[in-house]
Amino acid sequence: MSADVAIETAPSDWYSDPNVWAVERARIFSAGWQFAAHESALAEAGAWCAETLAGYPILLVRGEDGVLRGFHNVCRHRAGPLVKGDAGRCDGALVCQYHGWRYALDGRLRLARDFGPAADFDPRDFSLFPVRVENWRGLLFVAIADDAPDFSQFIAPLEARIGNRDWSDLKLAARRKHALACNWKTYVENYLEGYHVPVLHPGLDADIRSEDYRVTVDGRVALHDAPPREAGVYDGVWAWVWPNIGVNIYQRGLMIERMSPVGHGQTRLDYFYLTPGGEAVSEATFAMSDQVTAEDKWITERVQENLNAGVYRTGRLSPKHECAVAAFQAWVREALKTA
Repeated sequence: MSADVAIETAPSDWYSDPNVWAVERARIFSAGWQFAAHESALAEAGAWCAETLAGYPILLVRGEDGVLRGFHNVCRHRAGPLVKGDAGRCDGALVCQYHGWRYALDGRLRLARDFGPAADFDPRDFSLFPVRVENWRGLLFVAIADDAPDFSQFIAPLEARIGNRDWSDLKLAARRKHALACNWKTYVENYLEGYHVPVLHPGLDADIRSEDYRVTVDGRVALHDAPPREAGVYDGVWAWVWPNIGVNIYQRGLMIERMSPVGHGQTRLDYFYLTPGGEAVSEATFAMSDQVTAEDKWITERVQENLNAGVYRTGRLSPKHECAVAAFQAWVREALKTA
């Protein structure tokens, strides 16, 4: 994006037309990498966690051999779920909650309970559907498509920016969820710029020097730099990773923010707070996080209402502040065109 040329925004029907969602789900979320969990939640053999990522039910489990594997949380019999809840621990097997089919932790079907004789039924043909799993600094990413981009290249810009920060002792300390009545892109674009901070976020504006807020794009990563004021909550660096992950670095620990689409018009923010040794998250951190989230929820829901109203079609993007929004819209446009 040229420093002296403003460009037109994406059309409002991207955010208001429910037919767009099906294309995005297949061409964006199935085709790339999505954050699923932190490894500290899966430390022991048999530990599992279940997430729904853009409508795809995903299950991560630590095998008895210590290997972490990912599967669709879908039984091969009649699509029942393999677990109940968000997390737990199983004793050597995953058992379908519908008809009791039993799978080894490596995904092999071990028992089709009381199935009866069937000459053409070979259990070896009915292993769980796998998903690819990558571990980056303890953050677990999954890919549904076999041809997802090379993960090391995908994450390289963020790896370079994080540098020698040591996250090896971080553990999951808390999780929070927030429901938003807006399209996922409406929220993502809000996250991708600091232009609104002095207007919308007085607490955050007091915590950082927003006049020095800068966003740069490297690969499909948007890197935010906003120098913190003395004794602030934030470290002054955070990032966004395509298509929907925020990495919010605090003075002590960090928070991974997954901007989870729930269909076309609903978004859920999944917050994973990671602290040294899993220590309690400070009240100051929670207070700042809650305040900024409430402010973002209010504005993105109002923007969505206006996008749905049919008055606004397109606008213009600031060449000074909104280069990452322009990049994001270009990537979405590319995905929609290849559908």
